[in-house]
Amino acid sequence: MKLTIVGSGDAFGSGGRCNTCFWLETARGTLLVDFGASAPPALKARELDPNRIDAIVLSHLHGDHFGGLPFLLLDYQFLLRRERPLLIAGPPGAKDRIDAALEAFFPKSTGSKWKYVWRVEEIPVGVETEVLGHTIVTAELLHQSGAPSTALRLSDGEKIFAYSGDTEWTGALLPIARAADLFVCECYAYAGPLPGHLTWDVLQPKLPALAAKRTMLTHMNPSMLARLDEVRRAGVLLAEDGLIVDI
Repeated sequence: MKLTIVGSGDAFGSGGRCNTCFWLETARGTLLVDFGASAPPALKARELDPNRIDAIVLSHLHGDHFGGLPFLLLDYQFLLRRERPLLIAGPPGAKDRIDAALEAFFPKSTGSKWKYVWRVEEIPVGVETEVLGHTIVTAELLHQSGAPSTALRLSDGEKIFAYSGDTEWTGALLPIARAADLFVCECYAYAGPLPGHLTWDVLQPKLPALAAKRTMLTHMNPSMLARLDEVRRAGVLLAEDGLIVDI
């Protein structure tokens, strides 16, 4: 399994980073985890061919994690000329939210006569689900998004990629991260109480309990980006746009 980080930023592009988007080449295909608003141009800047994508898995339904989908779906329709099916898998409510985003950005687009087949499969929280040969298990988090916000654990039968999504600290992260070959964890801010997000002062003492083989921080605001050396000294990896990691 190989990870290419298309976007590792927060909602506001702190540090010039693009919104969340992880490109995974697995033993069973090419999956994207999350597809934030800036993901379409970020893919092209990295010379990653969108037509190679077999499926897109969404952690939750905030714009910096799924907001690029309307642009991708229409790019497939008009420029990229996609022919094979596309699967989008996400938490309950994903289909309605994607349709609403399409209509908000491009009115009447949901009534298009699509030249390719795309469908949305909603992943039940906590239920092991198969997505194009991959096993995915999700856990509900503490992050308000109008629908369940989830962490996810994805296996291709050889390696395990785990991802926190966006959340404040919750014990639900422990079984997601445990023994994962790579656990990508949001760490939005350095310190202080922050509903809905993790901070370094909360996360650092809990790293041993996560028990992942490797942990990587992502989704960082300026207070975290100013202290990356401290994170490195703690033996934690740091996400950055364009980074390629063998899992």
